[in-house]
Order: sequence, then C-alpha cells, then structure tokens
Amino acid sequence: MDGTTDGTADDGTAHDGAMVDGTGHDGRVHDGTGHDGRVRDGTVDVGAADYVDRVKALVDEVSRTQTDAVGRAAELMVACLLDDGVIQAFGSGHSEAIAMEIAGRAGGLVPSNRLALRDVVLYGEAPVATLLGPAGELERDPSVARRIYDLAPVRPQDVFVLISSSGVNGSVVELASIVKERGHGLIALTSVRHSTAMTSRHPSGRKLLDLADVVLDNRAPYGDAVLPLPGGGTFGAVSTITSALLAQMVVAEVVRGLTRAGRTPPIYRSANVTGGDEHNRLLENRYAGRIRRGA
Repeated sequence: MDGTTDGTADDGTAHDGAMVDGTGHDGRVHDGTGHDGRVRDGTVDVGAADYVDRVKALVDEVSRTQTDAVGRAAELMVACLLDDGVIQAFGSGHSEAIAMEIAGRAGGLVPSNRLALRDVVLYGEAPVATLLGPAGELERDPSVARRIYDLAPVRPQDVFVLISSSGVNGSVVELASIVKERGHGLIALTSVRHSTAMTSRHPSGRKLLDLADVVLDNRAPYGDAVLPLPGGGTFGAVSTITSALLAQMVVAEVVRGLTRAGRTPPIYRSANVTGGDEHNRLLENRYAGRIRRGA
C-alpha cells in the first residue's frame, strides 16, 4: 500500500496542508487518526460536510491504489464467465449489502449468485432458530460454511467473491478455505487496515486475505468509522461506500473484458423500466438452477 493509511503524508502533514495534532489555516484540527473537524467551545465539531470530505478522500484512495487488483479480479471473473461459470458472492452482517451489489442488481451481471447464512434454513434443514441467536454468533461459527457451500448450486469453474471488512470471522474464513480446497478462484473484498489489526477468530489463525487469489482493499480504517465523537470513539462508517465502489469497478472491467472477447455482456436491466422483466428473464433462463433470486 502507498505511504500511509490515514490520509496524511509521512512528514506529519495532511495532504491539504493542515498540521496533524495542530490547527491548519482553515481552522480544522487533526487528531492524528485522519479525523478532521473544527473547534467549537473547546470540542471538535464535525458533521455531514466533514463526513463527505473523508468519503471523497477514501474514494480517491481506492481509485488510486486498487486499479491493479480490480484488473486482476476482473480477469478471474471474465475467464469464469467465458467458461460458462457463475460468480458466487457471500457476505454476512452488513457485508451482505455488497454481495447484493454483485449478485442480482440492475446494471450488474446476470450469472451471479448470492450466498448467505440463512441458506442453511431456506435451502437446508436447519431450524429457523438457527438464525435467532445472539448477534454475530452464526457468522463466527466455522461449521456453517460447509453447509452453505454444499447447499449452493456450484460448478468447478465458478469464482467466489467473499466480502468481510474485518476478514476474521469463522464462517467467512472457513468458506474461503473450502473454496480454495475445491480449486475455485477467490476474490476477497476486505479492509487490509482493519484485518491486520485483528486476531483471527478461525481455529487456523488465518484470515480471509491470507487465502485469496486477489485482495480488494476498501481502505476503511480499523473500526470502520471516520469521525471523532466528543469524549472518544468514532462515527460515520465508510466501508459500505468504498466496497460498493470496488464492486462496481470490477463489474465495469468485466464488461470491458467480455466486450473485448467478442461477447455480449449479460447485464440486468432495471425491473422498473419498460421491458426490463422480459430482458432479465430471458438471460436468467440461461442459468436456470444455478442462480437464486429469492429473499
């Protein structure tokens, strides 16, 4: 990764010239973590504009640093699709939102399938109570990964995209292990900054980024949030935004690759435009039994 990870230069200055641990000419303060704000009544005063500034900086950081990884991820996916494969996407917790960016959305690839923790209930024989335990319990359980994989309509040529900002929970690490054991290509979408600061929750001690063929780094900070709270702590999470950006960057490169290979990219139209349903059903029929479009 380039230089620093917090948006500051190696000489202790922010890219906009404001001093870290001091006040810049614009009245902003920096607390050494990249969190910007303004002093009001002796406290840091931050809001929507500050959040937008941080998001813009991270979007720029992603676009500058992840181009090569995006290209390599797209190459894996193009090869998969040219071989009549399907992109299998998995994320638990909030990361499922990014799996939804990859599988089954307007402007995205039709040959894509979303895997989820609830598959063990919807497609297996696990009781509904399996999903009703304490928050985070199921995603930390390595044993659920084998059931998710075995229940999925997977073929050998399929490529997996596993999304987890921390990349340390048992289910995603175990699923990554199974994916590699079975010989699939594996793309990890994670926060390198967060993951490297964590201890793995998988018995092997490995993390998602240790197993992937390609790592897409969403550049989110440890803890995800970017703005300081009075008295300590942070708010304003960013990983969803930068991860969605990476997902769409990869799709754009996949479309480019398929077009250059002389193929018409199988892309969803919005179901809310005239002819969208008919267009989508025609394409989905090519992958009958291999892509799920349920809850």
